[in-house]
Amino acid sequence: MRLNNVTPITGGRDIDILIEDGKIKSICQSGDSETSIPGEPTIEFHNAIAFPGLINSHDHLDFNLFPQLGNRIYKNYVEWGEDIHLQNKNIINSILKIPQELRIQWGIYKNLLNGVTTLVNHGPKLDVKDELITIRQESYSLHSVQLESKWKYKLNNPFIDKNCPVSIHIGEGTDEISEEEIDRLIKWNLLKINIICIHAVAMNEEQAEHFKAIVWCPDSNYFLLGQTAEIARLKNKTQILFGTDSTVSAGWNIWEHLRLARKTGMVSDTELVNMLTVLPADIWGIPNSGIVKPGYAADIAIAKRKSGTKAMDAFFALNPEDILMVMHNGKIRLFDEDLHAQIMGQGNSLEGFHKIYLGDAVKYVSGNLPGLLEEITKYKPIKSSIPGYIRW
Repeated sequence: MRLNNVTPITGGRDIDILIEDGKIKSICQSGDSETSIPGEPTIEFHNAIAFPGLINSHDHLDFNLFPQLGNRIYKNYVEWGEDIHLQNKNIINSILKIPQELRIQWGIYKNLLNGVTTLVNHGPKLDVKDELITIRQESYSLHSVQLESKWKYKLNNPFIDKNCPVSIHIGEGTDEISEEEIDRLIKWNLLKINIICIHAVAMNEEQAEHFKAIVWCPDSNYFLLGQTAEIARLKNKTQILFGTDSTVSAGWNIWEHLRLARKTGMVSDTELVNMLTVLPADIWGIPNSGIVKPGYAADIAIAKRKSGTKAMDAFFALNPEDILMVMHNGKIRLFDEDLHAQIMGQGNSLEGFHKIYLGDAVKYVSGNLPGLLEEITKYKPIKSSIPGYIRW
């Protein structure tokens, strides 16, 4: 299959991308007739940008049916957890009555609709079926210093593969306790395991040197704590990845998270894009991923370019309704109604796809998303669980 006339977000001339056996076989400038093959399945785009499928480095798949829960600005995550379990107990219990399998599936769709093709799930390993995107669960997850039972033993378990990073919530607060727990973690990392810390709002530069990477989740941080990590300083000491966290503490639209991160001015546009692509592919050990390049996995997203925007501005202006296609390992997982005639005109079938609406946009999505949403509504009214933005 060929994807023709798309613009890389780095700018330059339009390109055509040839997909074969789940990988990117070649890339050429659009209109290069020498590389085209008569009769080859082709999708023509217009005024569209292409980028690697995003890599979300932090989410809790089964926690994405929650609304954002918080009643004030908190000093740390423990204070937040205690408060919502007291003040929002009924909401929490009603969501947890929804079978975990349904909550997991919605978590996958939340990411797919946003253009994410690889997700790093944090927490106990989940039984994920019919993966529409890559779910990375190979890292060793600890919750946090304050809430993980026997965390010192688990961190220093001699049977842990040293090449497999440990991920943990750390420094998720603005008080002295949050800063001190980072020092405790550093002190007790006796085996010098590679640790990927999540949030790190209270972290300083000296502490950052002890970690393999930080996962930055600004939307969650601002909602709970009123501030986020000092990424402008920390990025000089370790690698920075990007995560959304779940909807219990952050909005469901990753593009709003990215605009928030961009607005801080703490990173360049290129650094922010790299946090979602090449860097997590390297840190999490995801081979041949994170770049639109020959030989790499055909994890690609293509989106409408808003009028008057160019290059990076076009990328950061996106929302889920603007995404025209998401391809995962060379398979189309989502496409816009604007492409329907082309896709059907080449003898393809809509079997396995169902129609949904994102605002005014119509999308065809692999799997039975409408059926999933109907099942969820049997347990809880849809307005409390799924954004009203999504209809079917």
